[in-house]
Amino acid sequence: MTEDLIDRLTSDLRPARKGVVGRRLALALAAGLAVSLVGVLLSLGPRADYPQALLSRMFWMKLAYAGAFATVGVFCVERLARPAGAAGSRLRWLAAPLIGIAVAAALQMVGKPAAQVHRLVMGDSAMVCPWVIAATSAPLLIALIWAVRGLAPTRLRLAGALMGLTAGGFGALIYCLHCPEAGAPFVAIWYSLGILIPCAIGALAGPRLLRW
Repeated sequence: MTEDLIDRLTSDLRPARKGVVGRRLALALAAGLAVSLVGVLLSLGPRADYPQALLSRMFWMKLAYAGAFATVGVFCVERLARPAGAAGSRLRWLAAPLIGIAVAAALQMVGKPAAQVHRLVMGDSAMVCPWVIAATSAPLLIALIWAVRGLAPTRLRLAGALMGLTAGGFGALIYCLHCPEAGAPFVAIWYSLGILIPCAIGALAGPRLLRW
């Protein structure tokens, strides 16, 4: 009887098409990025000082910091979207942007008076920056949930967390197009918090929304 049940359950199984994980993730990211980008440009607008910003090292540092989380996150999610998939050593890559921004923040603050350090940390938008990044990441997280639900993840909480990390990284990357802040300590604290919010949401939602 058990063998008959197994036969019935497996009789309609078909091998997954080659490249299905990459295609679903690419489609989800393209859709999420389009929605998030249009949302930021319409609601906040681009920076008014783009010619000067493009010559600023801090502008490119912000892009690199956010982009590193987005890139590492994609590589990890691509693994975790598979049955028994593991991110493995790819998780250790997250240390690179964290160390880099910590060093940059320390170098900016060293020898500065307290008032200037406070300015580097708080900028003009500390109280709104993390929430805007989290909101910007929402379409990306929703799109990634759609993509991974159609695959076969088994480590649901970790997959959800890294989907949130990916969405947060891309959300921060898009927010850079508007954000005029130029302090590495600001980025280290408030950008990181903005990325961690969708990461936490993904970790909480993963076991519920990714179950199959």
